[in-house]
Amino acid sequence: MTEDAYVLQEFYKIITPNKVDMFERIAAQRTKHIVVGVENIQQDHNASAIMRSMDCLGFQELHLIEKNNTYQFQRDIALGAARWLDVEQHQEGPEPVLNAIAQLKSKGYRIVATSPHHKAKTPQTINLDQPLALFFGAEKHGISEELLQNAADLLHIPMHGFTESFNLSVSAAIILNALRTRLEQSNINWLLSEEERTQLKITWCERILNGGPQLAQKFRKEFKKD
Repeated sequence: MTEDAYVLQEFYKIITPNKVDMFERIAAQRTKHIVVGVENIQQDHNASAIMRSMDCLGFQELHLIEKNNTYQFQRDIALGAARWLDVEQHQEGPEPVLNAIAQLKSKGYRIVATSPHHKAKTPQTINLDQPLALFFGAEKHGISEELLQNAADLLHIPMHGFTESFNLSVSAAIILNALRTRLEQSNINWLLSEEERTQLKITWCERILNGGPQLAQKFRKEFKKD
């Protein structure tokens, strides 16, 4: 038994059987094959709504780039989704956008920026073989020039009406739902690995229990003694 497996085993002795069943079922459907980034969102409720959609659709990792605006969590809209996601905030240094891009590229992600450009790819045509970091821009100005210049692909939702675009959080939900469907229908190895699932379930246990991180440290010490 690995150290992480032991820690999770001990946590499962504490939390309710219902929570154990939920963690097992939901972790088995989580993915980091596509991660989401949002840049300088001006309306906090949009970021919170994106979190809610990500949780519902099984996308685990969110990157918040806060160059000009600082995100304030909207609990009533997110409905607790932030507890279950891995959220990384990029706000350090003069170029948090470029720092986030460099970090994601180093992990093997292809940068994709959402754009209304007519030559952009759609959720049905974008290549999913390589992991994607999918970025959404600010409501008023869209994706920054830095992101556009570093994007390997542009992505848009085909529009068929007089209105030029959807609301930001609606766009994210539509795109993520379409990409999730395509992943499920593909032969791509897109779900979390067993090791990643175990680590994620430990994180969830830490977040729902008072003193969860301290309990994890205690279990790790016990494992090393044995």
